[in-house]
Amino acid sequence: MERNRLFTKISGILHGGDYNPEQWLDRPDILDKDIAYMRDAHINTVTLGVFSWAVHEPTEGNINLDWLAAIIEKLYSNNIYTVLATPSGARPAWLDEKYPSAMRCDEMGVRNHHGLRHNHCMQSPEYREKVRIIDTALAKRFAGNPAILMWHISNELGGYCYCDTCRKKFQEWLADRYDNDIEKLNKAWWTTFWSHKFNSFDQIDPPYANGENCVLGLNLDWKRFNTWSATDFMKFEIDTLRENGATEPTTTNFMEMFMDYDYHYMSKFIDVISWDNYPELHNNWQSDADTMLERSFNHALFRSMKPGQPFMMMESAPGVVNWRPYNKYRRPGVHKLISMQAIATGSDTVQYFQIRKGRGSSEQYHGAVIDHIGTNDTRIFKEVASLGDDLNHISEITGSVSDNKVAILFDWDNRWAIDDAWALAKDTKNYDKTCMEIYNEFMSFGIEPDIISSDMDWSNYKIICAPMLYLLHDGIGDKIADFIGEGGQFMATYFTGYVDKSCLNWLGGFPGDGLHNIFGLRSEEIDTLYPEDVVNIRIRHKTGFTYHSAAVRDYQELLRDVTADVLARYDNDYMAGTPVITRNQFEKGYAYYVACRTNQDDIEFLYREMLDRAEIPYSKLPAGIEKHTRFANDIRYDFYLNCTDKPVCISKINGFELISCTSVDGKLHLDKYGVAVIKN
Repeated sequence: MERNRLFTKISGILHGGDYNPEQWLDRPDILDKDIAYMRDAHINTVTLGVFSWAVHEPTEGNINLDWLAAIIEKLYSNNIYTVLATPSGARPAWLDEKYPSAMRCDEMGVRNHHGLRHNHCMQSPEYREKVRIIDTALAKRFAGNPAILMWHISNELGGYCYCDTCRKKFQEWLADRYDNDIEKLNKAWWTTFWSHKFNSFDQIDPPYANGENCVLGLNLDWKRFNTWSATDFMKFEIDTLRENGATEPTTTNFMEMFMDYDYHYMSKFIDVISWDNYPELHNNWQSDADTMLERSFNHALFRSMKPGQPFMMMESAPGVVNWRPYNKYRRPGVHKLISMQAIATGSDTVQYFQIRKGRGSSEQYHGAVIDHIGTNDTRIFKEVASLGDDLNHISEITGSVSDNKVAILFDWDNRWAIDDAWALAKDTKNYDKTCMEIYNEFMSFGIEPDIISSDMDWSNYKIICAPMLYLLHDGIGDKIADFIGEGGQFMATYFTGYVDKSCLNWLGGFPGDGLHNIFGLRSEEIDTLYPEDVVNIRIRHKTGFTYHSAAVRDYQELLRDVTADVLARYDNDYMAGTPVITRNQFEKGYAYYVACRTNQDDIEFLYREMLDRAEIPYSKLPAGIEKHTRFANDIRYDFYLNCTDKPVCISKINGFELISCTSVDGKLHLDKYGVAVIKN
């Protein structure tokens, strides 16, 4: 794999984060001390200007960027580069006072008041004009400045607006989507139900809380529209910068598996993927290792959006956050573990919110590199500085990339459709969790999957798992058939292929779009189980003569017309004796189907079989250990992370360990929360 560096100005890993010097302009002594401390902590980059609009432009038209230029220059003279943000994430009060259309309307159609963040209408012409003016000023002043690494567009874009401007934009978007044919929309949304047929696009409202919200096609298209709207606003800001001379790369910080927008779509229009990572470790409902696996899944999701290049961990918290029900400090060593996991999974940055704590307002107790005590000898500062030194030791991994052969299919509109479906049980659908559990099972074999969408390129993969692929995009049946036909291993589960892209049920049996022929079965019904229900399946061993039992939870599907090989059958309840896990050979590959929800380790044989058929080597790892791999030309970097609070020894590991600069010959010893980077 070719090395692909995100930036040419910095040879190593970016280490830094959000810095808010506008809060300290009356304390030049603190600003000078901050820069000295950044150097102590091996910080080489900061993000400036995220929430600086009221300082950039304290009154309308009174723009002064001299303070920002002075700080950028001072940082640069100390070898600290700047990621420069557009300030559209939070507006000054003068703007809302004069241009109330800049503020959003809630789901009842009521205009919000000034305040908070992201409380803006992304389609408001008045708001966009004010954004255009400030973005233009920033670009004209700083485009091409050698201190600027990239442009950070707004901040954590999110939320919906139900104002009249957005209502009209939604109608226009629908008219374009349905070729200005209202009958095409009526058919797709099945509006004859409850006599909800529309005569024109002008009659269509957003799904107001006190209006129409039972038409599933409307609900789904509203979410798609809001992804388009946020992306349109993001592109508007990027275009403004480009029109005024900015050539540096762009990013915007995504927020893990955020429900509001389809990040797969948004990712097409920015240069670099970045996201904000705030794991909730040391909680009372799951182990640290399980929490870290959730983070690993999220890293994989964002890494996979732009294959062949690193991503950025734009925000993380050194120490603690301040907005959870329980805000617990990370234990010693955990900051390094979290940060190195990001690097291991493909990030070329470790960035924080924030460099220095603010004295007041809602984030005054949110973790930071520099605490209110104002010294460089706190536990958190020393851990950040130690990590900075470690990042320097492994700087050669910069630009290396992943080359994974296993993928999990994760579509946002499938997720939305499942969440909105009046089916199954309200609280146990757990689409996200189901995807993660399959991811975790592969990780236990030392195999790291990518997280891909239906419309991405699948040609690099040998195994694809598509849990609960309820909604099928146009042509996905043919795409799955082609993947399997060329020798791929494809696994689907219960609740696959029930609806098309408009949430209309497929006719002729599930899974639809021809998939019943590929899998060699049809699903006749899906039953929902109570927690106290006891249902088991009997899994046939390879010999064909012995069996073992596994418990079913939440959902069981009744299969019919089964021509595939049967690997397991229901053992009791009314489906007893019927097939539940199948394998169907289709041309050169195999289609697997799991018709119930069960613990993944109970069907470990399935993953072993797929890996064996795909000729992907694997080895079971000790519990709580993660392995990730990055490649650069002919070099392989294997990262091993001990996500437990107990020391671990892993056998059959050889190579040169970069952090400690020592050779490993056969056995790798990891302390609790320990990390190793093995170069081969």
